[in-house]
Amino acid sequence: MSYSLGRELTGIALQNRATLTLQDQVAQLFEEAREDVYRYLLSLGLFPPQAQEGAQEVFLRLYATLRKGEKIQNPRAWIFRVAHNLGLKIRARQNTWAPFDANLESQIADSTLNPEQSLLEREQALRFHQAIQRLSEQQRRCLFLRMEGLRYPEIASTLGISAFAVGEFLRRSIARLKKSEI
Repeated sequence: MSYSLGRELTGIALQNRATLTLQDQVAQLFEEAREDVYRYLLSLGLFPPQAQEGAQEVFLRLYATLRKGEKIQNPRAWIFRVAHNLGLKIRARQNTWAPFDANLESQIADSTLNPEQSLLEREQALRFHQAIQRLSEQQRRCLFLRMEGLRYPEIASTLGISAFAVGEFLRRSIARLKKSEI
């Protein structure tokens, strides 16, 4: 084998190894954040099948962006920003807003509870979801992103607002939730 061919093969092997490492990194991030992104997309009003597809699309976009060589300082914040924008586009095409379904919640709930406990929990969950629906759109978005573990600057970047505004939206949403009878 010639020297140049050997260098070429070594270069290809290194490139494949780097690609594999990139795939592994995205796969690991997918495993860590997939459920969080899915729940966030549901909170934007997407139906479960669209939220599932949207979550997968977010990670495909992450892989494509990284493969192009673009640097992402905070992948988790980037993922939620892309999920937010994609979720709004999908929701606009969906043309409907899915109301909270207490029956679905009861199917997912713990089946070890007795009927009385189950009913009380279902009623409390319904009151909580109704209180959340009374919040403004921005308050809900800030609250859901904060629940997913994003910090104020990350939420601000995702929503395109200032970190101060994020703090104000969160303060107001928490105050409104405290006033509600949950």
